[in-house]
Amino acid sequence: MPASLQLVVFNLDDQRYALHLPCVERAIRMVEITPLPKSPNIVLGLVNVHGEVIPVLNIRKRFRLPEREAVLGDQLIIARTARRLVALVVDTVSDVLALPSGELVAPESILPQMEHVEGVVKLDDGLVFIQDLDKFLSLDEEQALEAAIEEGNC
Repeated sequence: MPASLQLVVFNLDDQRYALHLPCVERAIRMVEITPLPKSPNIVLGLVNVHGEVIPVLNIRKRFRLPEREAVLGDQLIIARTARRLVALVVDTVSDVLALPSGELVAPESILPQMEHVEGVVKLDDGLVFIQDLDKFLSLDEEQALEAAIEEGNC
């Protein structure tokens, strides 16, 4: 049996993106985001999910999409990077897909220098950009986030 991609698909504006299903812990309705002083610009703040404090990353800023305030209708995807749990604000979580691994197209073959994109899947109704969460934060951003969280815990 060929290897398959299992993806959680989400929307930002009119574009679809995805994360690998094993990285995603859950999707929840929007909750209040507490600002985190001295955090990198990519961090919107922190959320408390079942007693666990999780940084919320601004995926719109990372992908150079028009910024907007989070609204109650938005969702948070709680996902695990190699270093920590993070939350991403998305418009909606729309689907879970299982596709043959051969469906994955290298991002460079579509558009060079697509940072943070691991691959692209072509569906009948458009493209889905698969995110590489482990490359989402630069090392400097990761260190600044860690320092801001530590300072907030004092």
